[in-house]
Amino acid sequence: MARKRKGTPVHGWVVLDKPKGLASTLAVTKVRRLFDAQKAGHAGTLDPLATGVLAIALGEATKTVPYAMDGEKLYRFTACWGEARDTDDAEGSVVARSPERPSEAQIRAQLPQFIGEILQVPPAYSAIKVAGERAYDLAREGEDFSLGPRPIFVRDARLVERPDPDHAVFELSCGKGSYVRAWVRDLALALGTLGHVSELRRLRVGPFSIESAISLEKLEALGHSPAALEHLRPIATALDGIPALAVTGPDSVRLRTGSPILIRAPHFAHLMQGHPEPGTDLQGLTVLLSTAQGEPVALALVAQGELRPFRVFNYGPSP
Repeated sequence: MARKRKGTPVHGWVVLDKPKGLASTLAVTKVRRLFDAQKAGHAGTLDPLATGVLAIALGEATKTVPYAMDGEKLYRFTACWGEARDTDDAEGSVVARSPERPSEAQIRAQLPQFIGEILQVPPAYSAIKVAGERAYDLAREGEDFSLGPRPIFVRDARLVERPDPDHAVFELSCGKGSYVRAWVRDLALALGTLGHVSELRRLRVGPFSIESAISLEKLEALGHSPAALEHLRPIATALDGIPALAVTGPDSVRLRTGSPILIRAPHFAHLMQGHPEPGTDLQGLTVLLSTAQGEPVALALVAQGELRPFRVFNYGPSP
């Protein structure tokens, strides 16, 4: 007999404004306990140094985490010139120094080289696995290893201000797998100096923005009160951009058992609205299926005239 999971069936997203100095895993644990949720996860780690948007999934929302993680991210951060740190941020030890300081004109001239599809070597202190071990664990143990370059996408980067010769403030929007610390490190080298991140704030992850975030302090003040549930966003929030279809009660029952349903004529017509060209092939399209009341039922693939569920949402009502 399976052991009953502790906690209550709370399902949805909490957009936390993570405070500085708190690890993401600990932030998730705190939020899960505040909501007494059975399970929790997050859509992208923030280093302890960083603040800002940490999107935390509770209950069945954890099944949508990969879609939130694939969303574009927006950061505002400060680069400190003249010092290289082993962690590429202010928490690390100084490993080299440079007397060179780039001018504003030099910074602006180099920025186009760090926008678009570029190759980036992740920081040694990162969660990437090397032979089954986390890179940051190997780095702390003094192990000798190297990480290869990886393609990343930076949609935009702009210099916001240069408060003094030692610092520059940037905003950067980027895709999954991008490291701001590595971006600053590489920009500094291209400018003929050294650099690291001294401050970092995440302003957006996919559909989750800092404007809708709540501080941990305020959330803890609400405790287990009904007011805390007002900050719980729907499961489907992370699925913005995925075509959605409403299904009937009998179809939702079939889908929740993992069985496919036929694509009805209204379904097909609705899906084709976003594809005006005749003869568009919908095979392999991911679709969000929900009840008429908007309750997510499943994520399904279009295949051979059917909607085949590959991720099913099974939950009772939130408290």
